[in-house]
Amino acid sequence: MIRRVLVADDDKKTVELLKLYLERDGHQVITAYNGKDALQSARELQPDLVVLDLMMPELDGLDVCRLLRADSKVPIIMLTARTTEGDKITGLDLGADDYVTKPFSPREVAARVRAVFRRIAEQESEEGPQLLVLGSLVVDFLRHEATAGDDPVALTPTEFKLLRVLASEPGRAFSRSKLVDQVLGAGYEGFERTIDVHVMNLRRKIEPDPSHPRYLSTVYGVGYKLNEADCGA
Repeated sequence: MIRRVLVADDDKKTVELLKLYLERDGHQVITAYNGKDALQSARELQPDLVVLDLMMPELDGLDVCRLLRADSKVPIIMLTARTTEGDKITGLDLGADDYVTKPFSPREVAARVRAVFRRIAEQESEEGPQLLVLGSLVVDFLRHEATAGDDPVALTPTEFKLLRVLASEPGRAFSRSKLVDQVLGAGYEGFERTIDVHVMNLRRKIEPDPSHPRYLSTVYGVGYKLNEADCGA
């Protein structure tokens, strides 16, 4: 299956290098050199994944990510020259699935793209719960859809994976490192706090009151669990 990847960066050399490596992996590559064109291409051409630079003219990467997340679940990998943990978390907070810090090897970006597509494929084929009911929220893992009443809930591929892992054993406390391995992949080289950001984003979408979570509990000193009593199917 040929996947379509949008690469958006104002540095043309970076774009051409990434295009070369991604095409070697068999992907079709769309390019953009500013945020406005990136947003338009993402909406019109519906890529399977977006590689998005943080600093771009017209619209920066954070604005593009935020606007895309308003109406799309497309996986997003952020490219950032900012090295502080806070800057990286900002991108994840807006709904990015992963980040790569500049300077980087194009091989690393290609590997991250493969990892995201692998997670999606595993999620589509793996055994486990097909349906999860949390109050008015219904998550259909097979169709990759979530609804609260009649309203759709836009979960990112990483959020679907995280919820499915937790739902595989309701009541079990999963450590952050275990969630990193099962959700992001054993070869993931980012920091464990990435999981905290994805949990926070998930709570915003599925909890009646995210400041007092009912379904997704923190197990202090360990990680997180999905409360068994609230799970239905």
